[in-house]
Amino acid sequence: MGNFGTVLLAALAFLGSSHADLVMNFYAKSCPKAEEIVLDFVKLHIPNAPLLAAALIRMHFHDCFVRGCDASILLNSTTASGNQTEKAAAPNLTIRGFDFIDRVKSLVEVECPGTVSCADIIALVARDSIVTTGGPFWRVPTGRRDGLISNATEALNNIPAPTSNFSTLQTDFAIKGLDLKDLVLLSGKSNAVYVKCFLSLLISFLADKGAHTIGVAHCSSFSNCLYNFTGVGDEDPALDSEYAANLKARKCKTANDTTTIVEMDPGSFRTFDLDYYTLLTKRRGLFQSDAALTTSSTTKAYITQFLKGSLKDFYAEFALAMEKMGRVEVKTRSVGEIRKHCAVVNG
Repeated sequence: MGNFGTVLLAALAFLGSSHADLVMNFYAKSCPKAEEIVLDFVKLHIPNAPLLAAALIRMHFHDCFVRGCDASILLNSTTASGNQTEKAAAPNLTIRGFDFIDRVKSLVEVECPGTVSCADIIALVARDSIVTTGGPFWRVPTGRRDGLISNATEALNNIPAPTSNFSTLQTDFAIKGLDLKDLVLLSGKSNAVYVKCFLSLLISFLADKGAHTIGVAHCSSFSNCLYNFTGVGDEDPALDSEYAANLKARKCKTANDTTTIVEMDPGSFRTFDLDYYTLLTKRRGLFQSDAALTTSSTTKAYITQFLKGSLKDFYAEFALAMEKMGRVEVKTRSVGEIRKHCAVVNG
């Protein structure tokens, strides 16, 4: 079989055992009210800040794509060691919701000290936030442990960029055990998909795709598609010209706008629906990564399938993709730890 085959089988065996350790109601005995506490907090606060739901699902996506779903995205950089954590990486500078996670963690710690991981809290909060805003429910098996390492360079190298082309996106997702159907569904997230700018205007990261069907993005995430696609002051030809003109006239009026935000799914950016895919077919995706979804016959077929089907069917497919993503490279058993405070490792 060779060394590569042996290593591959060992890696798959490790991933398989980790996945098996995640179970529904993992805290049923050790902290029976844990999931109830999370849900109650989400239901109390998300209705007053519905856009935070998109930010929290984006956080979950970005966390899982770097060292797996281990809450490494929550760790603060340390001045003493000079270590810059994932929070400091460019893709995560616009991540919101850290304080929200900390507040949930503090409530759970009062109930069950040192029992519930920050990684599980991220996964549960992401799901409950989407459900609270009217989106789909998905199963969140628990039992994740928190990672001990967080590195800004790894985040920059592993989180799919909004400027990624289809080939890069496919590779990025495949490395995490996610296929093309997952790519379309999670982009919809998103992170999150791409043909240069048309693609750029439609993932400001699974940050917001099926997860892009809810949320907003900064003009700076896709301004090159409008003002400097190939470096000579041109516009991405794959982007619908009327849509581009409207963006430049009403929203992103200059190439260096870093503050204005744009609805990723105009007209329904607060709701979890299929409009994102309709816009893709009209060449009106905000990110290159989004547009990239229409450059593959396979992913384009999935888009058509979702648009022809019911919202219920889409929700069911999205739920499966989210549960699958939530299992990426998880740490269980004796690997990692249960952090007392999500922003710092224990000790």
